[in-house]
Amino acid sequence: MTVTPPPATADLRPWVALVRLHARYQFLETVRVPIAVIGNLLFPGLALLFFVVPQGAITTDPLASTAAIAQLGTFAVMSACLFTHGAGVAEDRAQPFDTFVRTLPARPGPRLAGRVVNGLLWAYLALTPLVLIGVLLTSATLTVPRALGAVAMVALVAVPFTLLGMAIGYAMSTKAALAVVQCVLFPLAFAGGLFMPPEMFPGWLDAISQGLPSRAARDLVVQVTTGIEGGALALPVLLAWTAVFAALAVAAVRRDEGRRFR
Repeated sequence: MTVTPPPATADLRPWVALVRLHARYQFLETVRVPIAVIGNLLFPGLALLFFVVPQGAITTDPLASTAAIAQLGTFAVMSACLFTHGAGVAEDRAQPFDTFVRTLPARPGPRLAGRVVNGLLWAYLALTPLVLIGVLLTSATLTVPRALGAVAMVALVAVPFTLLGMAIGYAMSTKAALAVVQCVLFPLAFAGGLFMPPEMFPGWLDAISQGLPSRAARDLVVQVTTGIEGGALALPVLLAWTAVFAALAVAAVRRDEGRRFR
């Protein structure tokens, strides 16, 4: 007698439920610290308000306005992912409850997936002030297809920086992770053309910039939202860095598991 195995989808229901539970728990943990929410949501919007909006030559040009918002939107996604998965993971590891959760029968997959979902949610929320300021105070415009492409690009850009954040968070203590996240985020943002258009870079800085994940993400987002052709190497560079950050994240998770639970 042959027993037919149940469909694979039946096994996913408990897994999805656990992912949803972990994501909800982590989201509520962040919301309970108002300053973390305010910093995550306001800084990119304030950068747009103080450094871009006063420049009439940019705000009156729909293409330049859209490109500027796309650059700062990329920074908002980077910031949300690195702080949520870098400083956030390190802080969680320092709590006794995290040790208890790891002793439960559930495998670590749902917990890590919940972190990714939580980071994506904050990445989308971080874009809200940018979009509102762009609509109200600039001439930026997006067609429906480009808007849908921008929504999809958020997830694509979030992947490598989520992995980098996890690598930092699982490898370092809370204080060290917070300092490293800041030291990584802002140099990458400046050198990646997120605060200043790469067209203003000197030749040597532009050459270095094209090999950075932040520049690759910026070029892809600007291309999707404005139609301006980005660098031909943007996608390969982003995929290469994603592979590097994935390897670092896996190594950090395994090292942490071995050190704390062997």
